[in-house]
Amino acid sequence: MDDEDIPTFSSQAEELEYWKNKAQELKTSLSETKEELEEYQISSQELEAELETQLEQSESKVKDLASTKERLSTECDNLKEKLEMSQDNYLRQINELQDELAQIKAIREELQKYIRELEQTNDDLERAKRTTVTSLEDFEHRLNSAIERNAFLENELDEKESLVVTVQRLKDEARDMRSEINVRVVPDNDAEHAANGRHTPSGDHTVDNKVLHEAETNTTPGKDLQANSTGVAGSGNAPLTPSARVSALNIVGDLLRKVGALENKLASCRNFVKDKEVPRKPGSPVDTPRQTKRTPRSTNSTPSSNLPGVVKITV
Repeated sequence: MDDEDIPTFSSQAEELEYWKNKAQELKTSLSETKEELEEYQISSQELEAELETQLEQSESKVKDLASTKERLSTECDNLKEKLEMSQDNYLRQINELQDELAQIKAIREELQKYIRELEQTNDDLERAKRTTVTSLEDFEHRLNSAIERNAFLENELDEKESLVVTVQRLKDEARDMRSEINVRVVPDNDAEHAANGRHTPSGDHTVDNKVLHEAETNTTPGKDLQANSTGVAGSGNAPLTPSARVSALNIVGDLLRKVGALENKLASCRNFVKDKEVPRKPGSPVDTPRQTKRTPRSTNSTPSSNLPGVVKITV
């Protein structure tokens, strides 16, 4: 204690009383402190026991954690090795996939290029097809026209053959009439000379000579002789008059001119068909010759090469 805390006493009794009280207080404080110390020691012992128990538990936990740590470390190492192996595998697979991807891209580009070429080729083929179809349609049109023209020409040829037969028959009749004219001209002329006393030929004789000259030169008789063409129909079985003979000769000449015109037209049409003809594939239906029915020609008919546009009548 400090001196300042000690009060001043007036007597020793007060001082003694003071120190007694002070001692009692200190004694009470000491007993309380002891009790507290004992309580503290008890609590400390309890705490120490608890702490030791906790320490033992902590040590066991530490041991467990240490073993767990070692196990986890081992597992971690194993996982790291597996991870590295997996990464290596993944990297190798990635590289392989990248190589495959590059190859696939190259193949795709080639296929796209090939597809473009095919599309271009297809366009060319379509254009060629359209051109071929157009040419084929034009060819079919020309072929149909040629077939129709050939059919028409064949009909004309059949008609020509029938006309040739008719012309041959008329030529035979003309030859017979020429013979009859030659037989009758001389007696008629003698009779007329005796009756008229003249030496000039009669009108009928002149007409007969003119008809014979025109038949030989293939000229058309005059209009005055053509007016007598009606006499042939009314003659019946009676002897033919000179005018009837002239009409018959006129008919023969007209028929011969028609036959010559038909032959010229047929030859020009054949030349036209040959000029328009295009090359065809072997075995095509167009190349197959048509089977046409022709009327048999007369053995006495004159060949077409001997029948020009103007035909000369030979008796």
